[in-house]
Amino acid sequence: MAEQAHPPKNNRSILHSIAFRNIAYQLLLVAALAFLGWYLYDNINENLDRQNIATGWGFLNEPAGFDISESIIPFDSSQTFARIFAAGVLNTLHVAFVGIFLATLLGITMGIARVSRNWLVSKVASAYVEICRNVPVVLHVIFWSSIIRLLPHPRQALEPFNGAFISNRGLMLPFPVDNILYPWVAFALVLGIGGALIFARWARFRREHTGQYISVFWPGTSIIVGLPLLVWVLGGAPLTWDYPALKGFNYQGGISLSPEYIALLIGITVYTGAFIAEIVRSGIESIHRGQIEASRALGLRHGFIMRFIIIPQALRVIVPPTASQFLSLTKNSSLGVLIGYPDLVNIGNTSLNQTGQAVEAIAIMMLVYLTISLTISIFMNFYNKLVAIRER
Repeated sequence: MAEQAHPPKNNRSILHSIAFRNIAYQLLLVAALAFLGWYLYDNINENLDRQNIATGWGFLNEPAGFDISESIIPFDSSQTFARIFAAGVLNTLHVAFVGIFLATLLGITMGIARVSRNWLVSKVASAYVEICRNVPVVLHVIFWSSIIRLLPHPRQALEPFNGAFISNRGLMLPFPVDNILYPWVAFALVLGIGGALIFARWARFRREHTGQYISVFWPGTSIIVGLPLLVWVLGGAPLTWDYPALKGFNYQGGISLSPEYIALLIGITVYTGAFIAEIVRSGIESIHRGQIEASRALGLRHGFIMRFIIIPQALRVIVPPTASQFLSLTKNSSLGVLIGYPDLVNIGNTSLNQTGQAVEAIAIMMLVYLTISLTISIFMNFYNKLVAIRER
């Protein structure tokens, strides 16, 4: 039997191919976007040249010429714009990541409290959620800034415990004096956290295969606390505190948190925590009521039911919208510019006014926030895959 010859492909059949047209449309779209980007870039450069405005990134190596009120890294006005932008990025990361941690704790606590069988606890949590999430975040930040400004002056500072002072200049706390042993204590803490995670994984494996429940809270806590404590004791238990002391118009020594940082942190934490609480509540209530009633009928404790039955299933509902709240909190940290906190936006605006290079300053701010947001998204997507319930 002779092999049947395939008809030759002509240009007309290729043009009518769906695959070819899909590729052609995408190439045309990419070309159009590239042309639009080139047009905008050329137009901006032409307008800047016409107005004799300097362009380029050379200004980053020039002295900034202004100081900032606080910085994680040492900085003075003689250092470059590149360093002051780095200081602004670190300040933004500082308030954003601490805010994410605190808002998560607050949101989880209030979310669980909202579904509590205790009437008073449930109503208090509901009042917090309804009030805080319906007030704009900018008002939260300004409100807490105003409250802190009304605190006593440093000479009449409140002293909640020995060595700690609260005034309109911020919060001053004692801080341990640096010692060569402390890096080893920190390393032991990391090992302790790793050991606690390994123990929790082993306990889970044993529970799934034998049905025997082993509590991991106290053993895990003992490993995390005990290992660095053991290293500290074996190293001679060195501990010398640097206490803040009033010198002139403010306190010196110890560690201090500025009023701008505290106000911004409380404002974005309280606001975002209310949304996370509602997300947690909805995740918990998405679990079928029959599972909870069956668990109680078996005599399981409420904490065990919440930890091993409700939360693992609720996480698939909780994690995706919580990731969006983390992104919102990070971007809301830019409101620090309203109360004088030297975050990236505040420093970027000042640098823009000093140099006149608006395009470069705004591009740096956009790139930094884009990078932070993408990093948080990647991490949360990875965590979402870890907690996803896999079908067997």
